[in-house]
Amino acid sequence: MEKFNVVRVRFHIEEKQTLVIQGWQYNRKPEDRLVITLDGEELPWIQKSYDGMEVRQRYMIYDLGIEEEYFLYVTLPESLDGKKELVLWVVDGEKASQGEQKRAVYREKVPHLQKLQNEIDFFLEQVTLDQEHCYIKGWAASAVPVEIQVKGPGGRLLDREVSWHERRDVNQVYREISALPDSGFEVVLPHRGMSGVSLELSDGSRRSQVKVPIVSTFFFENVLGNSYLGKGARFLQRHGFKQFCTRTMQVLAKKAVPQGDYEKYRQAVMPTKEELEKQRKEVFSPALLFSIVVPLYKTPEKYLEQLVESVRRQTYGNWELCLSDGSGKDSPLEKYLKKLENQDARIKVIYNSKPLQISENTNEGLKAARGDFVVFADHDDLLTPDALYECAKALQKHPDTELIYSDEDKISMNGKHYFQPHFKSDYNPDLICSMNYFCHLVVAKKTLIEKAGMLDSAFDGAQDYDFVLRCTEHTQAIYHIPKVLYHWRAHENSTAENPESKRYAFEAGMRAVQAHFDRLEIPARVEMGEYPGLYRTRYQWKEQPLISILIPNKDHTEDLEKCIRSIEEISTYRNYEYIIIENNSELPETFAYYKKLEQENKKVRVVYWDGAFNFSAINNFGAESARGEYLLLLNNDTEIRNPDCLWELLGPCMREDVGITGARLYYEDGTIQHAGVVIGFGGIAGHTFIGFDGKANGYFSRIICAQNYSAVTAACMMTKKSLYQQVGGLTEELVVAFNDIDYCMKVRKFGKLIVYNPYAELFHYESKSRGLEDSPKKQERYYKEMKYFVTKWQEFMDRGDPYYNPNLTLSKADFSLKQI
Repeated sequence: MEKFNVVRVRFHIEEKQTLVIQGWQYNRKPEDRLVITLDGEELPWIQKSYDGMEVRQRYMIYDLGIEEEYFLYVTLPESLDGKKELVLWVVDGEKASQGEQKRAVYREKVPHLQKLQNEIDFFLEQVTLDQEHCYIKGWAASAVPVEIQVKGPGGRLLDREVSWHERRDVNQVYREISALPDSGFEVVLPHRGMSGVSLELSDGSRRSQVKVPIVSTFFFENVLGNSYLGKGARFLQRHGFKQFCTRTMQVLAKKAVPQGDYEKYRQAVMPTKEELEKQRKEVFSPALLFSIVVPLYKTPEKYLEQLVESVRRQTYGNWELCLSDGSGKDSPLEKYLKKLENQDARIKVIYNSKPLQISENTNEGLKAARGDFVVFADHDDLLTPDALYECAKALQKHPDTELIYSDEDKISMNGKHYFQPHFKSDYNPDLICSMNYFCHLVVAKKTLIEKAGMLDSAFDGAQDYDFVLRCTEHTQAIYHIPKVLYHWRAHENSTAENPESKRYAFEAGMRAVQAHFDRLEIPARVEMGEYPGLYRTRYQWKEQPLISILIPNKDHTEDLEKCIRSIEEISTYRNYEYIIIENNSELPETFAYYKKLEQENKKVRVVYWDGAFNFSAINNFGAESARGEYLLLLNNDTEIRNPDCLWELLGPCMREDVGITGARLYYEDGTIQHAGVVIGFGGIAGHTFIGFDGKANGYFSRIICAQNYSAVTAACMMTKKSLYQQVGGLTEELVVAFNDIDYCMKVRKFGKLIVYNPYAELFHYESKSRGLEDSPKKQERYYKEMKYFVTKWQEFMDRGDPYYNPNLTLSKADFSLKQI
């Protein structure tokens, strides 16, 4: 079937008995049709469609070339009393001969619709403070003027000034009325140290109320305003509030600079001549000596000359350049190298009498190095002028550092074009086992090299990869400089441009990772990944511990049945139990299903939560009944895709240094729903690569590589039960939002890693049990939980997510460059 997406459900601005469903569809087949039912009875409706530039811009985030949106106007009965559920179905016309084949694309409980029917559509976009006043901006949609009152503690009416202005973007959402009254508002009131106020909106027949927490201007301007809730009208045209909560990073991010504009970005961020001159004058104490070690082999003189010149231009002056010529007898470089030695006493040349392989050649340079730190460079690449200065500055600030690496880019053969910047994660133990993302520039303390050992010729082709892996086994004092300090020359026959031309190098890399696990005594088998230079780790633990699968559920037994059936029929890991956490189901058939399920499947136990909905408390309650060593928090609207899914979740989680494993999740249409979480996306936190094609590899293959992130979603999250108990489980003050991110942050603070494993794959159909998060009460709760989360983790958020890079945007989920 075609892709059919509902992005907004509301009531007609003038006709209270007309429900409006807004959305878009892709690859629609003429024979397909829509059916809308209320408790199984079809309802009358009409459809209006719109196209044009504005529509294309609204839906450009989906990258599907969507040019048309639809509005369905559904006529409801005069009374909804006693009714239960409204469903929008897509009926597959191609399969009409096989009987009616249909699927639900939207469903809603009638009580929620009745509540929506009597509320004003509104949205808060920004709250800011100065010393005396609070400014609340947003919009409210009604056919008649809206009155806004503000109440303080105890329900006391507060003095306020309300101004209204036209909002054409809001008008585009409410197409059933020719012109709305002015819908944009700003409320100004003295805040007098209050922690919050209540905003009440009324138009005579409809009424809405929301509590507005008053915190610092930074929080609202940067988190709720420009990044997260800013441009709320445009965002709400595409998404309901629930989707807003889960897809915040997909706000139209026109500010981000495309990767194609890297040249422009580089010019904007590189140090100016004045800044470089200032660096030259700076005095460091101690003035550490850097030994730049470069193995040579019949290097084209023009490239070597450019490399040497890039070293001579360093703004930090205490260096030596150790050139080891492995060209052998009658080297074509000898004359030029002697000239260099005579010109600059800081340049050392090691003349080797016989041809040397890369490891042997580099080791000869290492033997000659006198520096406190060794800088590794290739014979035809370039250092940026501030490379050593940035290393010296980092060591001044972090004197215990033993291993440094930086960001890098590629440079064309003629040295005029810079491209493919690699803006890297901070030290990422699982990513370094998936690829050699350190690459260039790498700087190692001389004493660390003595502990780890020099380069090993058994791994030639990936000798640098083996070396840094051994270094990580001897130190955790690893520092990443998030600046491009190295330009990698892109040759056609180099791994920089043509990976298949050096397959031996990638095979050596696989052996290097395998040797790393062997030395750590971690039972693992390393295989080639999806592309050359990527590696996959399969853990080979002998133990098969019991996994307790915690699945909260409210009605929707079809979803639960599908979830359990996928595990029973697909999973090859069999030592698990199900803890179904029943919470507030309303349908009698749900409880009958539970009874049947427990009778038919001895692995199933149903426990009954009788409190109000609280996702954190519900999971904590379920965990108390778990017998397993490992907990798998799993949404009821998921299905596993691959037979080894549970193995892949368990494998990394059984390591001593790991606390949580997360999975790669897909929407029903096969696009990426989750591939890790970055703190700061959209102002708070968000999923990486959301909406990407399911077969995409992402920025430097990060969709398809196991790696560490600061968080993963609890839609599918495995964790040690002992650790869950040690950190206090999910934080129950976070009823709905951010509780999984908060749990991950607690685990990180406890000293454990979070692993995203792309080889654990599931469909996630989004939570269908709780409905849209678009009521004032739910928005109020969301604001409260957002404030709680940001206040708790403000220091971390100010520093930035260590597994992301400050050169990349927080406004989109695609790892594109940030605004300059």
